[in-house]
Amino acid sequence: MKTPILNSSSIPNTKLRLLWTSSTSLILTAVLAMQTAVPARGQAQSPAGASGQPPQSATKPDSTPANNPPPPKGAIRGSFHEPDPIDWEDHNGYQQIFDGLTLKNWVGDPAVWRVEDGAIVGESTKEKPVTNSYISFRGFEAKDFDLKLEIKVVNGGGSGIQYRSQTGLPWRRAPADKQPNLDWMMTGPQADFWSPAFPIASEWTGQFYSENTPLGILAWRGQVVDSSPGKNPQLVGNIGDRTPLGGYVKVNDWNQYLIMARGGTFMHILNGQLMAVYVDDDPDSSNNKPGLIGIEIEGSPSKVLVRSIWIKKLR
Repeated sequence: MKTPILNSSSIPNTKLRLLWTSSTSLILTAVLAMQTAVPARGQAQSPAGASGQPPQSATKPDSTPANNPPPPKGAIRGSFHEPDPIDWEDHNGYQQIFDGLTLKNWVGDPAVWRVEDGAIVGESTKEKPVTNSYISFRGFEAKDFDLKLEIKVVNGGGSGIQYRSQTGLPWRRAPADKQPNLDWMMTGPQADFWSPAFPIASEWTGQFYSENTPLGILAWRGQVVDSSPGKNPQLVGNIGDRTPLGGYVKVNDWNQYLIMARGGTFMHILNGQLMAVYVDDDPDSSNNKPGLIGIEIEGSPSKVLVRSIWIKKLR
């Protein structure tokens, strides 16, 4: 856009015309000097000079490491940051409840459970089949916590990690006159883990199951489920499709299992992938009572191995 040009004849007063003339010369001189020193915003820079060097941007930052330190871990842009991933080996605030050598403070059928190569091992064979058997940690009870461990199931069959669970309660799947040793049986929430030896079993790993109660499976793998007193559980969201989530399960290999319990909210995370979320809003529910940590073996033949068991008790 062209700028209109003023002249002294457009100013009525003689003194003002003289002042305008001298002032204008100074102002124009200053403006021309500024335009020469600083290019206007968006104005193209002059082409390369005789030296042949390309033009440099006036706003290009100094790229030396000293003046541009690496962004904080997890940074994405500006002042917003992604959370840092969990360090599985960070045990700050955790308590180890299996020493890798003995079954101190653990109670279960000695014909089924033993220590082998730094792991708690439960085994069921064709010669000595086991339907359901549990080993429970009796050092303390826990309600709100983070529990992390490594688990592997081989030779078929299944397992699960019991938490907020009880022992000594009648076993619903056996008649009254043929009850198993109830001190070795557990009732309560379970984070399922199964060998995909048959189709339906391949869908169970990661789900929320209520062992030895009428509730059964409350949150299938890939589901976020809410329960309120007097109402049936409701599906409130999906984590993902049940079948693709099975791809996170390492078959015949060690899996990292993280179980988080906060009030009436439970999360099962396997190998870094959220598998199921269950929210129980009933304060009188069996899921909302403090209880024991334990391990299950189910089916024959099967071999369950669990190691590196750490818990961070919140209350």
